[in-house]
Amino acid sequence: MPNKLTHLDEGGRAQMVDVSAKPDTARIAIAKGEVKMKKETLDLIRAGQIKKGDVLTVAQIAGITAAKRTSDLIPLCHPLPLTQVDVDLALDDSLPGVLITATAKVTGKTGVEMEALTAVSVAALTVYDMAKAAEKTMYIQNIRLVEKHGGRSGDVVNE
Repeated sequence: MPNKLTHLDEGGRAQMVDVSAKPDTARIAIAKGEVKMKKETLDLIRAGQIKKGDVLTVAQIAGITAAKRTSDLIPLCHPLPLTQVDVDLALDDSLPGVLITATAKVTGKTGVEMEALTAVSVAALTVYDMAKAAEKTMYIQNIRLVEKHGGRSGDVVNE
């Protein structure tokens, strides 16, 4: 692990890291998260009975949109020309709740971990927003990076 914080300059001020000398490489990141809820709320989502509409489709689109806008949300992130973003939402009776997986890909000079994590986070917030009329006790949990591949620091597999 590097000893230097790359988002701080020599004077301790925040900076966007200069990646101009780095080569473009294929990069991928996968993140996951969960929205835990009562079984009754999950059943409403499954039956398409949430009054705001199709929870999973709206959350999927929100997650993809968020990944594309990550550099607008996280101040020191580089804007990336994403080549793919996939957001998958699955209903899980054992949780009970919605499992979210986001995959982001780019060929570029810096990684896409923040884009994958942002996609999961916003998709989870959207599930909450869509279903909050049915339940206000849902909670978002366990948002994490599960894999990243490419770049100088190499592969990371956390799960």
